[in-house]
Amino acid sequence: MQLKMGVSSLLWTERFGAGDVGLFTKVKKAGFEVFEICVADPFDFPVDEVRKAADDAGIGLTTISVAGNDRNPISPDAACRAKAVDFLKQMIDINMGIGSPVVGGPNYAAWGYITGKARTNDEWKWAAETIRKAAEHAKQNGKVRIALEPINRFETFFINIAEDALAMAKATGMDNVGVHLDTFHMIREETNIAEAVAACGERLFYCHVCENTRGIPGTGLIPWAEFFGAVKKAGYTGPLTIESFDPNFEEINRTCAIWRKFAENGEQLATEGMKNLKAIAAPL
Repeated sequence: MQLKMGVSSLLWTERFGAGDVGLFTKVKKAGFEVFEICVADPFDFPVDEVRKAADDAGIGLTTISVAGNDRNPISPDAACRAKAVDFLKQMIDINMGIGSPVVGGPNYAAWGYITGKARTNDEWKWAAETIRKAAEHAKQNGKVRIALEPINRFETFFINIAEDALAMAKATGMDNVGVHLDTFHMIREETNIAEAVAACGERLFYCHVCENTRGIPGTGLIPWAEFFGAVKKAGYTGPLTIESFDPNFEEINRTCAIWRKFAENGEQLATEGMKNLKAIAAPL
């Protein structure tokens, strides 16, 4: 099995900006085909500079985003939910501008927003409505797709498993909304990784390949052969993107509770991880 490998900007920088576009050539030379940008502020993003640099480097682009409490799709405050719609529409516009086919991430709720109880029917309805409006904007203006990432229970109470992400995608009534799977979260929340992948089927729009420790992929507990086999069977042809964080970061490592150092730097984690994953996938 041949892997189309991607890598996240978060392995080099916590806030990607115009000064970071030189990374495109670096990751291309290292063997990656796609560079994922974590967009911190979509209302201050250098679209033109990024598109030109990516074209020059010959690298594909994707993005992820996380909503804050001031633009929370499941807030009981209608004005806050309206800001979430604007936020997602702006993300769609960025993706169109830079030639990215998909925006992933836990974009159905504010990251880290915990109510202390199970989700409600109102919250489900609010999320579906917010995402639907963004997906309609994407349909009217281009071919960008929205991928909903289930994440672990310590980061959200809202969507933790593939089954629920798929249900939310369907609840929007839009065929350009699908699922973004991340093995770091899957090993904590799913009961069967292959079945979770299979359930998504053609709605599997994006994948993160992350070790259970957030360390170098291929050095932990993720059943990679099982995962790759399921992804192949599902017909997924998009990038398999390594997402982790430079061990020298402070803010993001604090919020993600990463206290151990798994590599000297993000670049080492990415390149060794890609080598490991390709070796595992080769005979499949």
